[in-house]
Amino acid sequence: MKEQSSIPVSKVERSVKFVTTGAKVGVNYIKHYSKKLVNPEHTRDELNENNAADIYNALSQLKGSALKIAQMLSMDKNILPKAYSDQFSQAQYSAPPLSGPLIIRTFTKFFGKTPDKIYDSFNLKSTHAASIGQVHKASLNGKKLAVKIQYPGVGDSISSDLKMVKPFAFRLLGMSEAELAVYMREVEEKLLEETDYELEVNRSQYFARECAHLDNIVFPTYYPQFSSKRIITMDWIEGLHLREYLNTNPSQAERNMIGQALWDFYNFQQHELRAVHADPHPGNFLITPEKKLGIIDFGCIKELPDNFYYPFFAFVANPFEDRELTIDYFKQLEMIFEDDTPEMVDFYYENYREMIGLFARPYVQKEFDFSKPGYFEELFILGERASKMPEFKQARGVKHFIYTNRTNFGLYNILHELGAKVKTDTYKPHVIKA
Repeated sequence: MKEQSSIPVSKVERSVKFVTTGAKVGVNYIKHYSKKLVNPEHTRDELNENNAADIYNALSQLKGSALKIAQMLSMDKNILPKAYSDQFSQAQYSAPPLSGPLIIRTFTKFFGKTPDKIYDSFNLKSTHAASIGQVHKASLNGKKLAVKIQYPGVGDSISSDLKMVKPFAFRLLGMSEAELAVYMREVEEKLLEETDYELEVNRSQYFARECAHLDNIVFPTYYPQFSSKRIITMDWIEGLHLREYLNTNPSQAERNMIGQALWDFYNFQQHELRAVHADPHPGNFLITPEKKLGIIDFGCIKELPDNFYYPFFAFVANPFEDRELTIDYFKQLEMIFEDDTPEMVDFYYENYREMIGLFARPYVQKEFDFSKPGYFEELFILGERASKMPEFKQARGVKHFIYTNRTNFGLYNILHELGAKVKTDTYKPHVIKA
């Protein structure tokens, strides 16, 4: 893949890139409607492919929060047309890398020396490049190391980037203005955390320590003395990303074992630590030669406060036996408002019951087979139906839903891709006893 020798850093440079891309998208629409005049049966497939390619090309040059949004959208396969999710999924671990001179400049800025003065060896060509940073292979005192380097200017451009990406997101997500504003605020808060690599090192060490007892999971050792605000040094973990692993045609028993490790990893965090790795895309995991799950990124963590955790997971543990109590929980979570009419309360109560009941299905069984497509077809159909209801165009639900839903549905999607059957009663939600 061609290396990138520079990144647009200033607000003006980045704005120009967005405007240019918007113009290209506009031209694509003109071409599409011109062809449709000649052939009314002409589909949107070519339009989607051209727009997706142009938008991804621009975002991959900008890096940072703009590309991170693309990565997030690629994980939610129900939101975007296939052409977009296919293009944007490249942001998970194969974005265009930065060139050697930019890497050396970053080291000089934060350590006052070049990487060859810090490590015994350092490969200037990256092994993986994603939305916020890229990974290089190094060695020191006989140890293989992975060095993650953040792209220049990423942390400083988050707020302005999100304002510029908002029109694209508005069109693609189909959210109301109010709902999109809540979404963007929460995303901005998490992106600011993700660009703080010192915070990530601290969190990585904490989660590695707390989750050390879980079966079939490995974590790298982190080296704070060789890390900084924009650089992380950790052990190199040998392994394959999910799609590479699936290409080896693993047995069902292996898939189930990896899937169980993933389920336990997420649900131990949610229910015992009340803080969870909230970026479950395939680029953050490796399957090692020993068939263990390697966790290699803790940039995005979502904390679950009690006033969200208890009412949210009450639905999962004891779904809807008491209508009045359920409505009270909905109000606590701002899913139903105090000034809603009785008819609106009935509407939202019935629809939320259906949605949450479907979400909770894996939790209320002792074992769940994520390989079956029927469950995911139900999720898609229900999501499509809700997206066309005007009642769901207004912003409802506290901000914590954004990353909690993203985490759980991301987990479900990976388990589905893995084709795993897992025991889902290993870590259960805690509930307040009445």
